[in-house]
Amino acid sequence: MMMRAPVSQDVGARHASPLHDTGNFLSVTGLAKIYPSRAGAIVALKEVSLAVGTTQFVSLLGPSGCGKSTLLRCVAGLERPTAGSIVLSGRAVTDPPRDMGVVFQRDVLLDWLTVLGNILLPARIRRLPLPEWRDKAARLLAMIGLAGYAERYPWELSGGMRQRVAICRALLLDPALLLMDEPFGALDAMTRDELNLELQRLWLADAKTVLFVTHSIAEAVFLSDKVVIMSPSPGRVVDIVKVELARPRALAVRETADFAHYVARIRTIFEGFGLLRGSHVGE
Repeated sequence: MMMRAPVSQDVGARHASPLHDTGNFLSVTGLAKIYPSRAGAIVALKEVSLAVGTTQFVSLLGPSGCGKSTLLRCVAGLERPTAGSIVLSGRAVTDPPRDMGVVFQRDVLLDWLTVLGNILLPARIRRLPLPEWRDKAARLLAMIGLAGYAERYPWELSGGMRQRVAICRALLLDPALLLMDEPFGALDAMTRDELNLELQRLWLADAKTVLFVTHSIAEAVFLSDKVVIMSPSPGRVVDIVKVELARPRALAVRETADFAHYVARIRTIFEGFGLLRGSHVGE
């Protein structure tokens, strides 16, 4: 497993790591998204610019309706922006990139397929020889703690287990970019904590660039290298907070002064928008 070098607990200390690459893997420039409606145009995103480095873990954090998911769908090539550009690995994004995996808030598993069948679905869609990917699917299941569940069906699993399967499916073809749209938002607090740890472990073990949408300040700080703060609608990037805490991060880091410093800084930004604590953006 590739690990990040330990650093001082000082909030200002930078953490050095072979996984932390400042080169721009993903660049979003002047992005706008406008939806027409009978009542007039709805501006979902306005002049959004963002740079994500190779293998960075970046969270998009903002109130409901600020365009976080819209931005993610544009990066995924599932929606066309009204203006601006998205460049991934030097290529303009106009359709879903092949080197990308997506995990949605709902696991969207197919209940008539086994766990293994669901994980192999991306290979089936691309008409790849399935026997060559079965071992990879089994390894992913073991890594995520679901060894022995390959022949179970989704309806036999808990919500947390289903999301683990969805993560395995997204990782099957080893994408360089992983997009996650509030994947743990519907889970109970203990399961969410467990999956935060699992996601961090997988990311440290297999360097990928992750763009992660969340409403939770604490979750964003715990997981991320950078937290991108978005304004209420129309969505704009109003600040980017670099999180310089040593990795791997245990849940106990949330009880430290450094962690509280980041949470308080981000909460202050939202309070500047008139959003009360806990009303729109979670802890």
